[in-house]
Amino acid sequence: MSSSDSRPLGVATIGHAFMGKAHSNAWRNVGKIFDVPQYNQVVLVGRDQARTLSAAQHFGWAEASTDWRSVLERDDVDIVDICSPGWLHAEMAIAALEAGKHVLVEKPLANTVAEAEAMAAAAETAAAAGVLSMVGFTYRRVPALALARQLIADGALGEVRQVRASYLQDWLADPEAPLTWRLDRNKAGSGALGDIASHTIDQVQFLLGDTVREVSGRLHTFTPSRPFPDGSRRGEVTVDDAAWATLTMASGVVASVDVSRVALGRKNALQIEIYGTGGALKFDLERLNELEFFDRSRPIQTQGFSTILTTEPQHPYLENWWPQGHMLGWADSFTNQARDFLLNIATQTQPTPSFADGLAVQRVLAAIEESHAQRGTSIAVNQLPVGAS
Repeated sequence: MSSSDSRPLGVATIGHAFMGKAHSNAWRNVGKIFDVPQYNQVVLVGRDQARTLSAAQHFGWAEASTDWRSVLERDDVDIVDICSPGWLHAEMAIAALEAGKHVLVEKPLANTVAEAEAMAAAAETAAAAGVLSMVGFTYRRVPALALARQLIADGALGEVRQVRASYLQDWLADPEAPLTWRLDRNKAGSGALGDIASHTIDQVQFLLGDTVREVSGRLHTFTPSRPFPDGSRRGEVTVDDAAWATLTMASGVVASVDVSRVALGRKNALQIEIYGTGGALKFDLERLNELEFFDRSRPIQTQGFSTILTTEPQHPYLENWWPQGHMLGWADSFTNQARDFLLNIATQTQPTPSFADGLAVQRVLAAIEESHAQRGTSIAVNQLPVGAS
């Protein structure tokens, strides 16, 4: 379903905290940066009416609501953007697709493989009726990473041999940091694994145009209990603080992945290194406008990593942004994402990453958990035991 030719597409976003704020900022700005189909910010949905109304007014939403189900019944809503916690993704996304709404849902797609499978099946059914869906692995829209994918596909690295990918943060380094829903397995699904390893795994598959075939992994919780926000008592942490994995790709490429939310001094350091027979690439999200490239074909006297400043109009997504050398920021990748989704709807082309792509990542996450449970045994991603999380 899409809006009639007589009116703009209507957008509803569910959630207004961290991710909801990032998505709301994107919807507020995308039409001012890119030439996209007309759309309206119809309604912002949250649990608390006063806070939701305040956020809606701040980010340009016409209305605020605390009832996401009633939003799905509205004829003036064509797109539902889901930024709720992971345990709500499946219920909300499936209901929205069945109501004929295009759906964008934040990563990871779900908390379990079973939920992700149900979402992917619903997306496939909806697509047959022209209803589109996408999962928000937003770093695919960082210009430097989009350029890295192009360079790899064009053969600039020769035959890729190995990848190192890490995502390190330190917001839980203090053992007295309070217990939140992100530290509760029933709500978050997993800890650093689902939260940030999902990004690294998606990037490995995206950059290489490849899929993970087999994994071995380990999880660890450094702080097993934390104080409740009111300080009254401590509660159990039921998710991982850090995770490590070795991924064997279908092509034979080997990738190492490590993620942590207790890596003191690292704020949001998604770092990727890709090594081939003819060249290499390095990227750090904390310097997101830069891509480092090593070209083996250069004379040995001048070989070395060179820094590409990805701010030229010829670089991905940059044609409508600022003049050369004027940097983009973290939030701008969400604006690029909104642009792509609107254009997909206008042209009825399949968005990427799809719910099927999100399911593929979910299966890798589950395989890493299963490997940990089996003391690091290698697990084939498509041969998970029945009942795997």
